[in-house]
Amino acid sequence: MEESKTLPQSDVREITSEKGKRSFGAKLKAHFRRFWWLHLIFFISSTLIIVLCLVYVAFPRISQDGVSDSTLEIQSLELSNPTANSFHLKQTAKLTNHNKYHPRLDAFNASLSVGGAEDKPYAYIQLPEVHATETTYTHVDQEVQITDMDAFIDYNTQLLTKESVDLVVRGRTKLHEMRLPVTTVDYHKTIHMKGLNGLSGFNVTSFSIKLTPEPDGANMVGEVLIPNPSVLTISMGNVTFNNFVDGTFIGTSLLSDLVLKPGDNNVPMRSTVTQTFVIETVVGKYKDGMLPVDIVGNSSE
Repeated sequence: MEESKTLPQSDVREITSEKGKRSFGAKLKAHFRRFWWLHLIFFISSTLIIVLCLVYVAFPRISQDGVSDSTLEIQSLELSNPTANSFHLKQTAKLTNHNKYHPRLDAFNASLSVGGAEDKPYAYIQLPEVHATETTYTHVDQEVQITDMDAFIDYNTQLLTKESVDLVVRGRTKLHEMRLPVTTVDYHKTIHMKGLNGLSGFNVTSFSIKLTPEPDGANMVGEVLIPNPSVLTISMGNVTFNNFVDGTFIGTSLLSDLVLKPGDNNVPMRSTVTQTFVIETVVGKYKDGMLPVDIVGNSSE
């Protein structure tokens, strides 16, 4: 009979330890088998937090940046039917969207003011709903109430006398992009417009003297050239000018129902002048018949 071998106590402990020891990978697998549901909840919660941050934090900022980066250019602007506190506005503007997103903006009420005086809007207009594709044209055709006459006079003065003028458009509207939440954006644009530049280039292109005054009293009739470098069409009514030759007042001229349009305007002129002075000047100093008449605005009705 063989004798049974008895191992030392230290060897038994070593063998038992080696059999009971598990690798890190095995422990990790066992952990996931046991707590998989906890990790799933954590993953879903983390994903939801990220999505919510993108939707409710990042998207409104992206939307506002897109609106701020867009440009607005007035293609045509017509002011007509002026009254003591209103005018009719007809306007076409070009909206350029530099963003890859093409959202829809709701119609909104926008203030109009002169650059440098944004806190004093002279009027408010209703801008239409627009789908902001790469290039979009908007049209406005409405009666506009003047809210600040001093500011409106300042705007018109700058428009008539300066080479350029800044028009500021401000408002707030809702932005829609696919199924994302509707967000509110501020619309704030400064539009650089060409002005009439003091009617620079205004010139009497032809005239003839009537020895017998016509029924309205006119004894000199002719035509004037008025360049308009802007996109503005403006009804000015009956415009009266004072006429001067070499600094001497010679009479007044009337431009009836004057409507200035973009480009060169050739307008009939009817004048009442001191004929003797005009004839003497043409016969004497200006024998070529090219009489340098300086015209200064007097009134508009």
